[in-house]
Amino acid sequence: MENAKTTETAVLDTVQIAEERFYKISNSDNLRSFFMSIVSDSNHWMFISSNGGLTAGRKNADYALFPYYTDDKITELAEITGSKSIFRVQTNGQTSSWEPFSDRFAGRYQITRNLYKNEFGNKLLFEEVNQDLHLTFRYQWSSSNEYGFVKTATLINRGSTSVSVSALDGLQNILPAGLKSDQQNSTSNLVDAYKRSELEKAVGLGIYSLSAIIVDKAEPSEALKANIVWSLGLENPTHLLSTKQLDHFRKGRTIQDEIDIRAEKGAYFVVEELVLSAGEEKEWMIMADVNKNHSAIAAIANSIDKEADLKGQIKKDVEAGTKKLIELDAAADGLQLTSDHFRDTRHFANVLFNLMRGGIFDHNYQIEKRD
Repeated sequence: MENAKTTETAVLDTVQIAEERFYKISNSDNLRSFFMSIVSDSNHWMFISSNGGLTAGRKNADYALFPYYTDDKITELAEITGSKSIFRVQTNGQTSSWEPFSDRFAGRYQITRNLYKNEFGNKLLFEEVNQDLHLTFRYQWSSSNEYGFVKTATLINRGSTSVSVSALDGLQNILPAGLKSDQQNSTSNLVDAYKRSELEKAVGLGIYSLSAIIVDKAEPSEALKANIVWSLGLENPTHLLSTKQLDHFRKGRTIQDEIDIRAEKGAYFVVEELVLSAGEEKEWMIMADVNKNHSAIAAIANSIDKEADLKGQIKKDVEAGTKKLIELDAAADGLQLTSDHFRDTRHFANVLFNLMRGGIFDHNYQIEKRD
């Protein structure tokens, strides 16, 4: 079959999303995959390919959420690392499978893929428009100092009638805490044998740890930290901690909650049945963070269970991070306002990356005596 992908060339434009300026590359998949760094006001780091493959973590490579590889491997592993979404769409008595941003169904649908990055460089949004199913799926990466990495997903019905969708969305190839980057690169198969993924079912919290710290000594070494992933926005989802049931979902088979998975690559998926009326959209969020101890995990679980507007708090913290990032850049004269927005954004980014290498003097150049 001839590929049904639209053949329009990639175009750069400026758009407003929620009162924030983003730069949009239309038909971004017509470009050769390129690499980006997504910044934050805190210690988050994310290196991501335009095809969705990524690595991310906090502080350094030893506190990674996804495997820390070179950019060519990250791009090549996009199908098995990072975001993964699968939709089974009921239309006219027939079921259609759709996997946005995946090449598994290349040529089946008329699609358009667009890429958006905000002017401050700390948010990245992927969008795929399916003209045949009249659906649009978007997901955005951002960061929160309090809650870690935030993936915000949105499914939009652009048709004139309601549609029923079985939705599976989440993250794959999630690392446990306590893993050194050189271990992941040199002994990844051995590392898989030590992995344990657990679900705190009452609140839908995924906990990713090692059964023991991997050491080459005859001594006990407990793994007392874990990486975590959890979600908000879906009413009663089924949770998966691995990719073992993805093919069952693709084939329409019944899937079950996964509570305790060992010796498998970690994953976190939420599965829900959705009904979208004409023009309606559904939004949900997935949060991920690294290196949490028992008390921190218990506090997050309590917040998920008790907080009435946790989703609003997360969004406020994300926006607070953007404000702090602007303040940091402004302290090094990184803000300018001309008639050329592209030039202004370029200057902001140049100053920002200089700051990431050298930093700024804090507290208006008042240096503490001990420094």
